[in-house]
Amino acid sequence: MAKIQMTTPLVEMDGDEMTRILWKMIKEDLILPYVDLKTEYYDLGLEHRNETNDQVTIDSAEATKKYGVAVKCATITPNAARMTEYNLKEMWKSPNGTIRAILDGTVFRAPIIVKGIEPNVRSWKKPITIARHAYGDVYKASEMKIPGPGKVELVYTACDGKEERVLVHDFKSAGVVQGQYNLEPSIRSFAKSCFEFALDTKQDLWFASKDTISKKYDHTFKDIFQEEYDKNYKQAFLDAGIEYFYTLIDDAVARVMKSEGGFIWACKNYDGDVMSDMLSSAMGSLAMMTSVLVSPHGYFEYEAAHGTVQRHYYKYLKGEETSTNSVATIFAWTGALRKRGELDQLPELVDFANRLEKATIDTIESGKMTGDLALITSLPNPKKLNSEEFILAIKETLDMEA
Repeated sequence: MAKIQMTTPLVEMDGDEMTRILWKMIKEDLILPYVDLKTEYYDLGLEHRNETNDQVTIDSAEATKKYGVAVKCATITPNAARMTEYNLKEMWKSPNGTIRAILDGTVFRAPIIVKGIEPNVRSWKKPITIARHAYGDVYKASEMKIPGPGKVELVYTACDGKEERVLVHDFKSAGVVQGQYNLEPSIRSFAKSCFEFALDTKQDLWFASKDTISKKYDHTFKDIFQEEYDKNYKQAFLDAGIEYFYTLIDDAVARVMKSEGGFIWACKNYDGDVMSDMLSSAMGSLAMMTSVLVSPHGYFEYEAAHGTVQRHYYKYLKGEETSTNSVATIFAWTGALRKRGELDQLPELVDFANRLEKATIDTIESGKMTGDLALITSLPNPKKLNSEEFILAIKETLDMEA
């Protein structure tokens, strides 16, 4: 059978530890036999990032701006222990953070729904996609412990020297204070990415904040979203038959818990951090989540939402058997291949991505799965497979369904 042809390469970002091992298996067993794969390869493994002074991460992001679509393996963000383990020159930044800053994108994460891995919330029938504004707020905050009585003020000094002051609190005792910020261009970019992704996936978009309490900070987020919708997206949403909906964050949580899913939930930074973890846990596992970085400039970077599975990698190095869930990494590849096929008008490539995803889900629903899923499935008598056996079982299903 002739392989499916590609016209434009994907940007391929290899990674670290056990996910790097799975990456190679997925390519060799699930993609290369069927697709004449074209990629521009960047090794984002920690050793190579160290060798290049992290220039390879920057180069991979710039290549994504050139070609439009990337697929990324999970990577190590080093801590003190990794400094010693890998003999690093310095504690390199998170590759995801570097890439996100260069592409100016928003991360969208959604659970992969599989029969036998039921959500803890009974009403959820469809995926709920979390869109997190991964910039600013408490994550860029400045903090101070107040030792005793005194005033704390916010002070804005304009370029011409003029000052504007707002009293934060007149302390009568010791306490704490925090100052956080965000940027209008970043909020607007976040809003545009959410509207574009909603149109791309034909899903309703919800946005929630606490503008009744935060009448300037949160209200600015609300206003920018509404401005972008009214000016640039209202008619497109009407034509697509989808809805933009704003509500307070507490009301959104209540609505989400009673919904059946099937929408995008745009969240400020902290809300998105908390709610994405809640959602992944309630849906089963981070290994059963899709993740895509979407830029309003038309760039897409697909990745697994989880880490490098360090514990399994150390077992692998000892020659011990592992049963590592590769579903999120497989879906990173299928997401990138589908988007590349859509952009290049290659229906065969889009169809292959869809078939590979179906084969992955069908394999699990037939009772064949990795150990993490075998522990939580409601299917009777699941068959636990090791890392390689699971990928080969998907290949068998894919060939049978062809």
